[in-house]
Amino acid sequence: MRHRTALTHQSESAHNAIPCGCRDVDEKRSLGPSSEPRRRSGALWWLHNCAWSAFAALVEANNGIFGGCWCMGFHREGGDKGATAGSNRDLKLSRVRAGTAHAALVFDQDDCVGWCQFGEPDEVSRIKSRAAYERELVRLPDWRIGCCYVGKGHRRAGALAAALAGALDLIADHGGGIVEGYPEPADAVSAGFLYNGALSTYEDLGFRRDRKIGKHRWVVTRAVETST
Repeated sequence: MRHRTALTHQSESAHNAIPCGCRDVDEKRSLGPSSEPRRRSGALWWLHNCAWSAFAALVEANNGIFGGCWCMGFHREGGDKGATAGSNRDLKLSRVRAGTAHAALVFDQDDCVGWCQFGEPDEVSRIKSRAAYERELVRLPDWRIGCCYVGKGHRRAGALAAALAGALDLIADHGGGIVEGYPEPADAVSAGFLYNGALSTYEDLGFRRDRKIGKHRWVVTRAVETST
């Protein structure tokens, strides 16, 4: 298993592919039956033309994700009720090319098996339970965690924790700051509707509960120090 971070674009034509810059990192969590972190070599992949094909293959193998979302639901354009799987794919690709879509990708060999989306509030602008969230809002965070997804056949094996840890690593490399997530308890919501991931996964990685904004949904926060 390899752990790569950052959703990036890979040209569908090998002739046009741009080599990706990467560096070795110590992986904090990896896929496996044990919940204990294991340390092994991975690679930190930046926003170059590297990973779109692997990301797209995972989405296509899972019905476009939630019927064709293509991980667009938390972006500003995600509110278009007339969008199709094809238009969402094009919008996501455009964002990746523009550098306005960020995620930590988890790989098993050469296959992308899951991701954790993150971004500044303008990038991840649409969140669940927004009205309740804004009622007690004091200040926006520096970063938000958006969609967390693991493909069929790889769930309950640590992929989500690896993806969230990878997102925090990337945030540290981008200057750090206050990070917010909006998870729900895994025992209160069907796994198919845990769009932001499980509350316990966040708490295992140092997030603290801030306030409740839905029947089960929490705002959780964590301060991430810069790695530079």
